[in-house]
Amino acid sequence: MKLENYIASIENYPQEGVTFRDITPLMSDGKAYKYSVDQMTTFAKELSVDVIVGPESRGFIFGCPVAANLEIGFIPVRKPNKLPRETISYAYDLEYGSNELHMHKDAIKPGQKVLVVDDLLATGGTIEATIKLVEQLGGVVAGCAFLIELEDLKCRDLIKGHEILTLIKY
Repeated sequence: MKLENYIASIENYPQEGVTFRDITPLMSDGKAYKYSVDQMTTFAKELSVDVIVGPESRGFIFGCPVAANLEIGFIPVRKPNKLPRETISYAYDLEYGSNELHMHKDAIKPGQKVLVVDDLLATGGTIEATIKLVEQLGGVVAGCAFLIELEDLKCRDLIKGHEILTLIKY
């Protein structure tokens, strides 16, 4: 299946010079959405992962069904003040500012094999932060799975050493 056919490209959004890759047409097509989730599920099986971790909010869109398919847990990574129990955090810099992600302190058991799932690999900051959180709790990131990768941003450098699946490359 050619998943690129289900992605809408919006020029100059959210700012001049940016091409936004809108995944909602893929999500609204049951066969395309299922196919993309199935590809990630197969990747997770190949890596024999114990749990899926996904950053909010679009990591939930793909990570939750992958976890359900495998009958394993899903662990959310969220922005500050979104998780109700004790958390660990990781702060990182963005091009214009900074961001911080949180995970429940008891979410990962030491040695658990994790697949990080998100919709987009762009600058890599969110995924790098997610990996740092998993590792801080003693988890092992077996791999990362993405619907889309923006290759020109060379974001793979931030997550070297991990198996990577991307279903669409721009």
